[in-house]
Amino acid sequence: MDFAFTSEHEQVRKAVRDFAAREIIPNIKENDRNQTFDKTLLPKMAEAGLLGISVPVRYGGAGFDYISLGIVAEELEYADTSARVIISVHNGLNSLGVFQWGTEEQKQMFLAPQARGEKYAAFCLTEPGAGTDVVALRSSAKKDGDDYIISGEKMWISLSDVADHFLWFAKTDPQAKPAHKGMTAFMVTRDMPGVTSGPIHGKLGVRAGNTGWVHCDEVRVPASHRIGNEGEGFKIAMSCLDNGRYTVAAGALGLTRASLDASVAYAHQRKTFGVEIGEHQLVKRMISLMVQRVEAGRLLVYRAGWMKNQGLRNTRETTLAKWFCTDASFDSASDAIQIHGAYGFSDEYDPERFLRNSKGAVIYEGTRELQQLIQADYELGYREDKPLRCELPAYDADYWQAEE
Repeated sequence: MDFAFTSEHEQVRKAVRDFAAREIIPNIKENDRNQTFDKTLLPKMAEAGLLGISVPVRYGGAGFDYISLGIVAEELEYADTSARVIISVHNGLNSLGVFQWGTEEQKQMFLAPQARGEKYAAFCLTEPGAGTDVVALRSSAKKDGDDYIISGEKMWISLSDVADHFLWFAKTDPQAKPAHKGMTAFMVTRDMPGVTSGPIHGKLGVRAGNTGWVHCDEVRVPASHRIGNEGEGFKIAMSCLDNGRYTVAAGALGLTRASLDASVAYAHQRKTFGVEIGEHQLVKRMISLMVQRVEAGRLLVYRAGWMKNQGLRNTRETTLAKWFCTDASFDSASDAIQIHGAYGFSDEYDPERFLRNSKGAVIYEGTRELQQLIQADYELGYREDKPLRCELPAYDADYWQAEE
């Protein structure tokens, strides 16, 4: 069993770390305070190849594997959660969903411009009355000749105001039994008449990110924009969440590392009772727990990445990584504030932002409680990974990196 990253992985890590140091860290305090989303970050990420990092070259991507996608998410969130969210939504939830379920025509129409960064992508599943209870969504899609007429509102959508493509989930059969078989996925584009969006203000965290609502008012969507078959929307959404949760887990690992590094630096800098506070046993205990969380989280995240590279179903492993790492990032950020004392309560230092940002990931893309239920159901035998019509392709360097 090989736990080492390849030289290619280390090159990706260095490139993303340098990008974050240059483009994110210098401005993040001001953007977070002002609740400002830096729109220039998207084209810069596109130029750096990050928006198509794990998409084959033939579809406009960089041709790297799924472990590289995790590394990108980890290093971006080390700088700030808002940057990692872009990767989770654009790459994990939308682009990999199109790659897995889309036709060749749809890959050329949607995936390629997204991977090149010419179009930005969002994922529209959550609604005002439907979060964890996905099948409670009320968005409808009614067949009208060769089109569908879509109406409904989505809430808590990342990149709501900047995305060009929305992977939208709606009910095509409200009477279906079981209810999840009545859901279907579509690609809605911003230029379609009836599509509107707006921001959500006053968030606890991820204040430098763009989060909002998207509304469809009788939007006419061609049948060629339907992703997968009618009734496959639930399966598609869950498979997309396997990818999104993987990037959330990797990002939370980065945030835990950031809390650890900030705490170690401050423990050397600050002195009480004539010694560095790092000499105090209870400070050492908090730092040691962060080390434990980083090391355990790394194993969970990159095991899931390895499974993705092999083309194996990884719902159980990704769910466990997401649960553990997001809890770890919240606990580590809280400990980092405690180590910083009164200064940790101020935005002069980073841990207060880490704590605010970390709370969101314990909730979105499946709450901590949902992840716990999933793990218990697997162990009790109530749940099993059934084959999908379409599995996420295993990584093959010859295919991924070939022009044609």
